[in-house]
Amino acid sequence: MAVPKKKVSKSRRDMRRTHHGLTPPTVVEDKDTGEFRRPHHIDLKTGMYRGRQVLIRREEKEAQEEE
Repeated sequence: MAVPKKKVSKSRRDMRRTHHGLTPPTVVEDKDTGEFRRPHHIDLKTGMYRGRQVLIRREEKEAQEEE
C-alpha cells in the first residue's frame, strides 16, 4: 500500500492548492442594452448575437402567431 514517507508541510500543501480557488464568471456589458452577459454568448433578453437577431423572443413569436 502506498504511504507517504515524510509528512507534507503546510507550506508545500498550500502551495499545491493555490490553483484550487474558484474564479467568478467573466461578464461584459452589452453595447445595445447595457445588460451584463457572458462573452461569446447570446443575449437571452433580446436574442441578439454579434449584432444579428439569432433567437425570436417568446412574446414576439406569440404576437406573430396571433396575427
